[in-house]
Amino acid sequence: MAETVDRSAKTCVMPLGVVVRRQPGVTRWARWSWKVTSVLPGAAPADWQLLREAGEISEFHAATLPLELHRSEAEAYLHGLTAEPPCIYVILRDGASEERPLDVLLVTASPYEAQDYADNGEDLVEKVPMPDGLVAWIRDFAQLHFHDEPFKKRRRDRVKTDANEDGIGDPRISQLTDVYRSPTMKKARLS
Repeated sequence: MAETVDRSAKTCVMPLGVVVRRQPGVTRWARWSWKVTSVLPGAAPADWQLLREAGEISEFHAATLPLELHRSEAEAYLHGLTAEPPCIYVILRDGASEERPLDVLLVTASPYEAQDYADNGEDLVEKVPMPDGLVAWIRDFAQLHFHDEPFKKRRRDRVKTDANEDGIGDPRISQLTDVYRSPTMKKARLS
């Protein structure tokens, strides 16, 4: 974690490895259960590399993706850091083969972006606790770029809302039926 946050940078990027655990399923319909267990800040590239195996439980370094922080999302990052514990969100999609059952699409620190992916119904969103060094790096970036906007009360326009509309209910315009005309005007016209 030797990287520092550059004040002039619009974005900041760090490679983040994703560790996925495979264990036997709890039902007869699901042979395996897959779960993201941790992230590795500053990890080297990997493609489903086996990290450890104990009995039927295996852990894989599934992928290394860039964690991008954008200064326009600073408020979202600060909101995510208030969770107990602060979390990284890993977006997964069903894979094409049994060797690679999940495709790791994205890692994000924004709970708002993770919610967007959770709402689409196609992707899986896993919430993984952040390591302490990653929490500090994201907090420094978010605090540097967050600017609270003061509340401004909106003033109403001073436009008259009771003004007459052209031609609606005007007695000078002859009409057989006019739903907007008052009953007194209808009587005057009939006499």
